[in-house]
Amino acid sequence: MDGQVLWQILAVLLVLTGMAGLVLPALPGAAFIIGGLFLSAWAEGFTHVGAVSLGLITLLGAFTFVVDLVAGSLGAKGFGASPRAALGAAIGSLAVFVIGPLGIVLGPFAGAVIGEISAQRSLGAAGMAGLGATIGLVLGVAVKLALAGAMIGVFLFARFVA
Repeated sequence: MDGQVLWQILAVLLVLTGMAGLVLPALPGAAFIIGGLFLSAWAEGFTHVGAVSLGLITLLGAFTFVVDLVAGSLGAKGFGASPRAALGAAIGSLAVFVIGPLGIVLGPFAGAVIGEISAQRSLGAAGMAGLGATIGLVLGVAVKLALAGAMIGVFLFARFVA
């Protein structure tokens, strides 16, 4: 098998791993996608996909990290949560590293609830903050997947159209 084909297969595997990583925060999804797309461009000697396209892909990838950091806390704020609940949701999102995939949903919810209770709010308000954090997280995943689609779209456009 041709060496370029092997590099392209590895590039596709990196992109697919990255897509999974956008849903499972234990993997740096955007970094894998960027790496796979750069590898594919490199394997072809950057003849089709150049610096401008790769720069745009990198910018979109960087934005996924921003979305990752703020999604749960913005969701909590949208449901009227206190700043402590928003901070708790952001901290809670790290629970995935402790309790695994279940932490994806439970972490921001529990963090927002604990933050709201620490702000002397009612249990009902704490529950709403947790719900908001969870909804924010789910919407954040949707935005990250859309950004990944845009990254891949930029690459494919540069590769096959431009």
